Amino acid sequence: MGNRITHFEIGAADKQQLVSFYRDVFGWRMDEVADGYTMVDTKAGEGINGGIGRSSDGTPWVSFYVADPDPEGLLARAEAAGGGGTVVPVTEIEGWGTFAMFKDPDGNLVGIIKSDPSGAPPSEIGGSTPGEGIAVDWFEVLGADAARTQRFYSELLGWKLNDSGAPGYGLVDAESGPGSVGGGLGAGGDNVWATLYARVADVEATLARAEKHGGTRVYGPMAVDDHMKTGALRDPGGNVFGVYEHQH
Repeated sequence: MGNRITHFEIGAADKQQLVSFYRDVFGWRMDEVADGYTMVDTKAGEGINGGIGRSSDGTPWVSFYVADPDPEGLLARAEAAGGGGTVVPVTEIEGWGTFAMFKDPDGNLVGIIKSDPSGAPPSEIGGSTPGEGIAVDWFEVLGADAARTQRFYSELLGWKLNDSGAPGYGLVDAESGPGSVGGGLGAGGDNVWATLYARVADVEATLARAEKHGGTRVYGPMAVDDHMKTGALRDPGGNVFGVYEHQH
């Protein structure tokens, strides 16, 4: 089994601005747990939860975290595989767990949460509580070269890909890697990012709401097929976050 995605994280110099933005756009519950860090409960009963942090140097970021019992070893393997190096060394925070962060070959930020040997994350990284919230259940990495991005992540994290998506866009087998969080790996031309997608009822309405609250539209709505539309917004801190709708 590949490494599971267990947590997402968003940050910028003005953390409170991000807290207000995502609460107003997605209706997520925000719990301040430490100076400069807020935990997010999407209240969707599925998908993953996350956190919003304050950037010490003003650089915005959005990232997902994978669970691994040996963060130090994964950092070394990422660098050997062509990654951009360690950003946050293995760090333990009492009452929360142990984590680290690195960059992929395109400079996208990826996090690691230390898990037990079974791959389960710390108990503090719990699941979304049941409710009517908006789930975060998809991730996406777009690099400058699709083959390089797909090779880096599949070899490093043991993710199996299939080509049932658009040409050059590999879909990650959710059962093999990120648990209940599916995803895709490809190339984005001028767009290079590692981000998450929230499942919404109406992409256009969500993007319009984001613009009303100080965000901007990156793209969308874009029809993927007869049942799905996608889009992406840029939050007030400069981070890209995706949205999609799926009509049965």
